[in-house]
Amino acid sequence: MSDRTDNTIRPEDYAEPRCVLCDEPYGAEPDVRPIPQQRVLQKVDECMSRRDYAGVERTLDYWLEEAKLGHDKRGQLMLHNEYIGHFRKIGNKAKAMEHIDAALPLLDELHFEGSVSAGTTYTNAATACNAFEENERAIDLFEKARAVYESSTRTDPKLLGGLYNNMALTLTDLKRFDEAWSLYEHALAVMGKVPSGEPEQAITYLNMADLHYVQSGTGLVDDDIENYLEQAWGLLNTETLTRDGYYAFVCEKCAPTFDWYGEEERAQDLTRRSEEIYERT
Repeated sequence: MSDRTDNTIRPEDYAEPRCVLCDEPYGAEPDVRPIPQQRVLQKVDECMSRRDYAGVERTLDYWLEEAKLGHDKRGQLMLHNEYIGHFRKIGNKAKAMEHIDAALPLLDELHFEGSVSAGTTYTNAATACNAFEENERAIDLFEKARAVYESSTRTDPKLLGGLYNNMALTLTDLKRFDEAWSLYEHALAVMGKVPSGEPEQAITYLNMADLHYVQSGTGLVDDDIENYLEQAWGLLNTETLTRDGYYAFVCEKCAPTFDWYGEEERAQDLTRRSEEIYERT
């Protein structure tokens, strides 16, 4: 651990050997000064764990200027992806779309077409489009991401599981129910093989409850929905799960669904868990 106490940025702070998005070494490009992607992401995660959204934007704004000054387009792509996710979470459509439009051309400039980096960017952009009800654009981007992920041996199963979950939500909004069911089954199968994949599986089961509710059109909470809720609850209570910022985020995300279906006590329990983790961090 360094004993340095000043905030001077030195070569070791930004000379990253690999790009976070593509996991490939930077080339010998003397005019490119790469930003410290891992350090930036750690800072963003720290801010998010405290729900310091202003801090997230300050961090991203600072490093985007540095990436532009250093002609670091890989760094810019990573930052635009972070911006997209951030503005989606806080509900700022205009800003999210602005960064989608900035990120997508960089894939061509960097010759990342067909790479996992492209799949990640397409998925991120598509998820934001769905959140802001731009579903036709979202499904087009999801299809591009799926083609990349399913054809690459380098795709992290977590990325594939997340893609299936989010793409199924868009298909549900488009009333393409059979396709949505198929993708949720794929998501469960993928995340069932991933260590600590239970939170994502829980989200899938809650999404399946919503899909069944919409498709049935009865407005009733039937046995199928109760079964999906029970499956999700059991997964969220897996004893081996680390109670970290991501777990807090999942609990916070799942609580409203339990509340919607009349499970107030469970919803309150999940909210309490989330708040305790945020307070601790």
